[in-house]
Amino acid sequence: MGFFERFLSVWVGLAILVGITAGTLVPGIFETVAQFEYAHVNLVIAVLIWLMIYPMMVQIDFSSIKDVGKKPRGLILTLIVNWLVKPFTMALLGWLFFKGIFADWVDPQTASEYIAGMILLGVAPCTAMVFVWSQLTRGDANYTLVQVSINDVIMIFAFAPLAGLLLGVTDITVPWDTLLLSVLLYVLVPLLAGAYTRKRLDKKDDHTRLNRFLDTMKPWSIVGLIATVVLLFGFQSETILDKPEAIVLIAIPLLIQTYGIFALAYWLAKRLKLPHNVAAPACMIGTSNFFELAVAVAISVFGLHSGAALATVVGVLVEVPVMLSLVWFANRTRHWFDAGSNA
Repeated sequence: MGFFERFLSVWVGLAILVGITAGTLVPGIFETVAQFEYAHVNLVIAVLIWLMIYPMMVQIDFSSIKDVGKKPRGLILTLIVNWLVKPFTMALLGWLFFKGIFADWVDPQTASEYIAGMILLGVAPCTAMVFVWSQLTRGDANYTLVQVSINDVIMIFAFAPLAGLLLGVTDITVPWDTLLLSVLLYVLVPLLAGAYTRKRLDKKDDHTRLNRFLDTMKPWSIVGLIATVVLLFGFQSETILDKPEAIVLIAIPLLIQTYGIFALAYWLAKRLKLPHNVAAPACMIGTSNFFELAVAVAISVFGLHSGAALATVVGVLVEVPVMLSLVWFANRTRHWFDAGSNA
């Protein structure tokens, strides 16, 4: 894991402080940025999100999908957790906490936006960071690649309908045109661009030019993430200073969701008798989120100043330290799994 990834929570925390401070001292800058909007899409944020997403999409090798029939159990586990369990438990926890337990502390409109942000996190399975978690748990890299590639293909078709369904069930108005536009901008187009770039750079299949390109793009991806966080918290600085407990309230159900999903997936992996090098990455994919996509869609659908955008960024803040703790746990429990089992 690189220096930046290892301390991602630190950088996000610093970006939050910078954003809140700047939003208080020079609010005019953020008001100007907010004006650059077309069809409910903020153009500045769109560029920054693309800087984050595009290099990740280049890493995906869709030719690996041909191996989907080999060792299907690990793939089945990932798909069940990602698409049949996690989105629904996230929506349920959001409703339970913000319409029930925290109802006296959050006004109804803000509570609905927090739930919306959580739902968007829940329906966006991890794409890039999972390669880091797989490496740290000594996972099967080729198998992880197959799992991520299949998830990305499913996401093109399932993200919008599933997000729309859960948002509608929780009584949140769904602007379908904006939701579909967001999927086009932040899922389909980056996937196609990434696949095309990979094909052009990796004609010899030796990864030399490809890795050089990814090394060049990595700093820009970091800039995109940090700048987006600064802008988001700058836009919401007044709200956060008035109600700093909002971040804590959002973090509580997100933590419960993350640890709960991992516990369920890990238990199922053991019952399925998966080898550890498949079980650990499969559980990491099901547990972590494609937070870049969730942030982008929250901004497009609900706005820069929305509670939904804030909830997705809190997801960034809590994810890395939590996932590192799960990596530690997975490595300490390697002996629970039979290395000779079939995946």
